[in-house]
Amino acid sequence: MDKYQEMRVFAAVVDAGSFVSAAEALELSKQAVSRNVADLESRLGVRLLRRTTRRLSLTDEGQIFYARCSELLGNIDDAEAEITSRAGEASGLLKVNVPLSFGLLHLAPLWPQFMKLHPRVTLDVTLVDRVVDLVEEGFDLAVRIARLPSSSLISRKLTSTRVILCASPQYLRQRGTPSHPSELAHHDVMSYSLLSTGESWEFTGPDGPVSVKVTPRMRTNSGDTCSAAALQHQGIILQPSFMVGADLVAGTLVEVLPAYHSLELDVYAVYPSRKFLAPKVRLLIDFLVEAFRVKQWPD
Repeated sequence: MDKYQEMRVFAAVVDAGSFVSAAEALELSKQAVSRNVADLESRLGVRLLRRTTRRLSLTDEGQIFYARCSELLGNIDDAEAEITSRAGEASGLLKVNVPLSFGLLHLAPLWPQFMKLHPRVTLDVTLVDRVVDLVEEGFDLAVRIARLPSSSLISRKLTSTRVILCASPQYLRQRGTPSHPSELAHHDVMSYSLLSTGESWEFTGPDGPVSVKVTPRMRTNSGDTCSAAALQHQGIILQPSFMVGADLVAGTLVEVLPAYHSLELDVYAVYPSRKFLAPKVRLLIDFLVEAFRVKQWPD
């Protein structure tokens, strides 16, 4: 009789919502999962789960027992994580969500370094610009670029970036260089559709805040696509320094209206909770903080 195993299987069934899904998560057969739950109910002398052909639900006794199981299992995981962390060990699957362009440009070169330092960790890195639900979608950690991190998550700042208005010298020679943000309404612009302010581009200049409504020649959810169009002399873009910094240094893009500043954004590592922070997550956060401490991009 393995009380820990029975509790672990029971909690997994409740969390997964079915015996089949729990079996997949635990890498056990469905028969083994069913047997563990049946043995647990037999030993306790109560029904914990109501089973129908379509769904599972907890009995009153099952709700009480599930709450205690979750607490006890969490305490065990926390104790193991603390000891492993003290030993500097990291192992297992680490699911990370990162923004697409930032992930390709600045994080992709870092993953091999982290894997060399921690060979027992398996990385699962998803690149997507939408804001994922870390808990619902099973991510251990996300990198987010924002003015403020989500209040529902724990965050640690990695670095900062400035959003810069820029265009190619050839475009500006052909169309003229704006002297005020209001003139952007008469220029071709490439708009990043996921920008927090939409197509109202906001600046702070010598006379205070300025907002201008732009009419995009092209809109896209890809900052790389905006930059590619600007490099082909198609218009003005508003993109972060981590993306256009190298082009500004090379002179293939130049800053427009440098007296008018747009958004200042921070890059954060975010995670659901400090309470059960696994060593692999803690070590990745520390690794990223150190990597970006020495990494700068032109702004």
